[in-house]
Amino acid sequence: MKLSDTLKMATTTLMGNKMRSSLTMLGIIIGNASVIAMIGIGQGAQRLASEQFESLGANVLFVVPGSRESRRTSFDIPNTLVLADAEAIAEQVPTVNEVSAQINNRFLVTAGNRNNNASVMGVTPEFLSVRSFNVEDGRFFDQSEVNRNVRVAVLGPDIATQFFPNQNPLGQTIRVKNVNFEVIGVMEGKGSFLGTNQDEIIYVPLTTMANQLVGRTSQYGTELSFINVSARDDQSIEAARFQIENLLRLRHKIVGEDDFRVETQKDVLNIVGTVTGGLTVMLGAIAGISLLVGGIGVMNIMLVSVTERTQEIGLRKAIGASEENILLQFLIEATIISALGGVIGTVIGVGGLTLVGLLTALPATASPVAVVIAVGVSGGIGLFFGVIPAQRAAKLDPIVALRS
Repeated sequence: MKLSDTLKMATTTLMGNKMRSSLTMLGIIIGNASVIAMIGIGQGAQRLASEQFESLGANVLFVVPGSRESRRTSFDIPNTLVLADAEAIAEQVPTVNEVSAQINNRFLVTAGNRNNNASVMGVTPEFLSVRSFNVEDGRFFDQSEVNRNVRVAVLGPDIATQFFPNQNPLGQTIRVKNVNFEVIGVMEGKGSFLGTNQDEIIYVPLTTMANQLVGRTSQYGTELSFINVSARDDQSIEAARFQIENLLRLRHKIVGEDDFRVETQKDVLNIVGTVTGGLTVMLGAIAGISLLVGGIGVMNIMLVSVTERTQEIGLRKAIGASEENILLQFLIEATIISALGGVIGTVIGVGGLTLVGLLTALPATASPVAVVIAVGVSGGIGLFFGVIPAQRAAKLDPIVALRS
């Protein structure tokens, strides 16, 4: 019997039972759509994390107070970095381009009759170049204003809109912890980073933050939340890390575990990549279970079909059809159901990812590799789970089949 005739017969049989074929296909459709969508979302999360870390600035290193162990076992951030450390790094580390010290805190901020519990950041003018931030309107404060503890502030665009929705914020006054600040600038939009909206931050001079808002909390000087450092180029990053670590060990007189750590963009990105990669694998595995369930559904329906078509099988064998012909027909039927379900599921999965990409900030796109694997696996599942029903049909005795 020709393969084309077998294919035509299998197609005719499936079309004759449209409802059953459609319901059998549903498990494969859901499985394929889930696999493609989950892998696409996981890879989109990885790309989003990479883009956000690249927006931190070029060749940036972060000097963070406390060792990794101390930060993991304690809710309190250690007070181990001071302004003198940042100044020493800027002066004594040759592979460093610029250094920006930083103090973070949250305060109740008031502007007119509006108030908000906002994030306030005390920084130096170098913050703009180190972290690749730009001022959209007005200006940033300069070093002379930092030296004189001037009460000026630069607002993130979102916080500026919240406080001054219908007026120009420049020249307006905001009140932070009962201290008045004049707004001199509005930052360019930067977006969110790891769940933190960088456009809702208020920037003030580091010395003003330390002396008038936070107060001195370290006996060694102005305590810092962390230090932003930009290396001279890509090749200088590891050298800068090594030199900063040695300098701070000498300054802090460390003989055991460091009371700080130096992280690069690559370090943090590798950690996030490991987490999002594991998440992608987990989501893909969970969605893959749907494909397995769909394959079992195909086998179940094909077994029922063999039982219902016993007389047809007996008649075909009686007029000369071989076991191979019967086996091939049922395998083709199972493969058609699985492959067609895979194609439909792929279309739904790709469409869902496109919708996610349009409606959210997640750059979720379908991976060609994931599409090929999903369709190939779904077709393979149909072939694999169709073998048992097909063998059962091929082994039927024609006399017994005709009598039944």
